[in-house]
Amino acid sequence: MLLALDVGNLTISVGLFDKKGTLKFLATLDTDKSKTADQIAIDLMNLFQLYRYDLNDVTGTIFCSVVPPMDFGIEKALTRLFGKAPIRVGPGIKTGLNIRTGIHTQLGVDLVSGAVAAINKFEPPIIMIMMGSATVFCYITEKKSFEGGLLCPGVTVSLEALSKRTAQLPDVSFAKPVSLIGKTTEDCMQSGIVYGTAAMMDGIIDRIQKLTGKPASVVVTGANAPVIVQYCNSKVVYDKNLVMDGLFQIYRKNSNW
Repeated sequence: MLLALDVGNLTISVGLFDKKGTLKFLATLDTDKSKTADQIAIDLMNLFQLYRYDLNDVTGTIFCSVVPPMDFGIEKALTRLFGKAPIRVGPGIKTGLNIRTGIHTQLGVDLVSGAVAAINKFEPPIIMIMMGSATVFCYITEKKSFEGGLLCPGVTVSLEALSKRTAQLPDVSFAKPVSLIGKTTEDCMQSGIVYGTAAMMDGIIDRIQKLTGKPASVVVTGANAPVIVQYCNSKVVYDKNLVMDGLFQIYRKNSNW
């Protein structure tokens, strides 16, 4: 089996695949930069106990990370648990993507992993949207070239900024709005962030397609995506496991597995 980790700013997604690419479990841990390699290893051992899988069945590991302070601990924990170093998504790794951004090393490895899965699951050209701490739009051409994209504040970041930078607006949770036009401050904030983000996505999707002159497949992933996509007018597909599936495919490209 293959163990894959996607290390994000807020959470770490942990997925276990069989050789056919079936995801046996998908779990989430908090991103905690203070944890040692031993503590990370214990967290992973506990997940295997929770989902009733055997660590000894794992024959390979891979991870992508946008949190550099976590990288050493993750690599050391995986090496200690499974007896060999993991594959780390980064420069020099085979992806099958033609990356045409200005500085390749600035491109988030989670975006690379998601794009690898997207070109295998959807008809290009593709607009891929990742909704995490930031909402990131990526454009992949019909020739499977990663051209670049746009980066906007994420849903949670926007909500936190709105409450922290104003004297009278409260902290509110991210949730489905009661209606488009809110009756309370909390309702107005929830409606604004959900409908506003959906409208932004519709607008950017429309502008990209007008710029390129070609209709595109639109795929959205990320923890906040399931709520937002319900309010989009554009035809979008939500894919929860996009980055995980990309990690599986990258591992296959870089090993004899």
